[in-house]
Amino acid sequence: MDPAPRPNALKSMGHRLSLTKLRRALSGRKKKLQEIQEPNEPNETKPEGEAEDDDDDDMSTEGNTVIGLLGGGQLGRMLCEAANPLGIDIAILDDRNAPAKQAHNTNRHVVGSFKDPERIKELAARSDYLSVEIEHVDTEVLEDIEKNGVPVEINGEIVAHRPPIHPSWKTIRLIQDKYLQKEHFKSSGKKIPIAEQIAIDSDDATLDSLKEAGKQFGFPFMLKARKGSYDGRGNFKVNSEDDFEEAIKALGALPLYAEKWAPFMKELAVMVIRTEDSDGKLKSCVAYPAVETIHEDSICTKVFMPPREVSEDVCGKARKLATEVISTLWGRGVFAVEMFLLEDGSLMINEVAPRPHNSGHYTIEAVPYMSQYKAQLHAVLDLPVPEKLIPRVKSSIMLNILGGAKPDSHHYLSSLARSTFDDDMDVYLHLYGKESKPSRKIGHITITSSRSIQELEAKAKPFIDLVDQIRQDRLQATSETLRPTQETNGSAKPAEKAAAKPTYANAVRSTATENQVEPQELAAETASTDKPLVLVTMGSDSDLPVLKAGLDILKEFNVPYALDITSAHRTPKYMMRVADEAAGKGIKVIIAAAGGAAHLPGMISSETPLPVIGVPVKATHLDGIDSLLSIVQMPRGVPTATVGINNSTNAALLAIRILGSFVPEYQQAMKKYQVDMEEAVIVKGTKLREGGDAAYLAGMKK
Repeated sequence: MDPAPRPNALKSMGHRLSLTKLRRALSGRKKKLQEIQEPNEPNETKPEGEAEDDDDDDMSTEGNTVIGLLGGGQLGRMLCEAANPLGIDIAILDDRNAPAKQAHNTNRHVVGSFKDPERIKELAARSDYLSVEIEHVDTEVLEDIEKNGVPVEINGEIVAHRPPIHPSWKTIRLIQDKYLQKEHFKSSGKKIPIAEQIAIDSDDATLDSLKEAGKQFGFPFMLKARKGSYDGRGNFKVNSEDDFEEAIKALGALPLYAEKWAPFMKELAVMVIRTEDSDGKLKSCVAYPAVETIHEDSICTKVFMPPREVSEDVCGKARKLATEVISTLWGRGVFAVEMFLLEDGSLMINEVAPRPHNSGHYTIEAVPYMSQYKAQLHAVLDLPVPEKLIPRVKSSIMLNILGGAKPDSHHYLSSLARSTFDDDMDVYLHLYGKESKPSRKIGHITITSSRSIQELEAKAKPFIDLVDQIRQDRLQATSETLRPTQETNGSAKPAEKAAAKPTYANAVRSTATENQVEPQELAAETASTDKPLVLVTMGSDSDLPVLKAGLDILKEFNVPYALDITSAHRTPKYMMRVADEAAGKGIKVIIAAAGGAAHLPGMISSETPLPVIGVPVKATHLDGIDSLLSIVQMPRGVPTATVGINNSTNAALLAIRILGSFVPEYQQAMKKYQVDMEEAVIVKGTKLREGGDAAYLAGMKK
């Protein structure tokens, strides 16, 4: 039989199969798929001497139900932690060392992108059910899998395998478009409150649409991206018609909608378990307690259960509203419903996530018999769920651990969590196995108590203060790196002058708008008394982490450099002055990083005779391809060098090669760098040839 049968032949077989169930049946094991068994139970033990079945060799726990998961971040990691004691196998599609794969050892994992159709089909072929850790997936391939299946070979026969997908691809597709999501709720007939909204036309009609939104909603109003945004990204507050141009530059390439401003007092969230039968008929929607969420810098930092200074009546209404919202969707699973508590005491739906959520982490300890992760497993597999969810504690606080100014900024907070024991407060630390980067979610702490939320907040103050301090240090470090303190009248001490990084200081004066800035003189000396030869600039401080690798290269080669922020959209006049004056200040090469529209490198190149190297930054949308094309497609006469997406290393190396064309020391240093790189590869090759792959891989792990 051909390994890849014709699509029509495959479809004609018409099988809707559970992979594990079929394998059991073919080997004489006819237990129901829902039954989760221990791997060494008597009826699962092979007779002594019997060979392993080839079809079962790839099962990490033979006979266990397999959920294929698209995405393997911290949510997937905690799902795996809930699945392990239940004997449920999770096959994860994500990078090789994704956090979830660290928590669950199985040879069913698939390496690749959860947006890659072929990898998704490969995952489906290994799984009994499919689910998602993140909603930004390819729903077209999920729809195709549900309708046509994927080919699998069972005892020499090719059949179409259709693993049930929960939540439904229809739900995921709807939620991916925030405008259509809310239109769906509005038209559901359940009187779900949402903000007034209108779709914004694209291209040349965008400006007229914004004017219409201003007339209809007044100011301010919110301009939002319909797809791909999260954690507050993709939002723009329009305060007046003066913001239209900047809003279009910031978001105009995306499908947009405008939303009437909602004057809210608090942000609330409710997790909901949705179950349905095999025919898609709703069985139940069960709500967890309402919580209060705190967002800072567009990221959730704290969650309080119950919400502070919110009545039980409002919390009850929030839970009821959340179940009404989720009842309108399709598929089984756990859903997060985010909403606003308005000034008049009413509630308004903000958006929905079709998966476990940051606001539900507290349930691991506060609702231990059915955390949001255990609930996700039970719902997807159609196992029993409680009729109501009652916390086992009176109060709970969840604190996100975000990467700080330094890789070890969170260590003291983690140490405090490990060493705190209290009669009235329990502290639980969760670290995700992720590298610490500024603002990155690398863990969380849950604190529970039998006392009131006010009493718990007071007792948890040392933890809350540390979380706030990490944030302040991170913001201060960013500010100091990008805008060092301006020297005044030569009052700085010589040692301070030597230690200061050279920069185009953005001295913001007392003005009404942030765009009115005045470029100051470039600092005369670095620690090595050399003037800056390379200007490294970026459109936003969010680009700085991408540039760090390149900055490390410049430091390695002892190349003096200057740092600045010169937004092509927010500070165009200042950007032009910096570009125009750079050559006169001794700069020889400019490295410019930008994401999205990525106009900065080209605009700088148009204003300077110096070589400009653009670094395309991977932004929220399109994986950085938009940034790359924007920089590389400059018109004739405005040359702008371009490196790979996020590849500031090559930008720095190219800048050093340019300097080496007239500074012999840098040319010699580059030759040595190339020789060292060659020798490193030769050493690795020799080690691999002599020791073999197994020893080499073992050494890599160490």
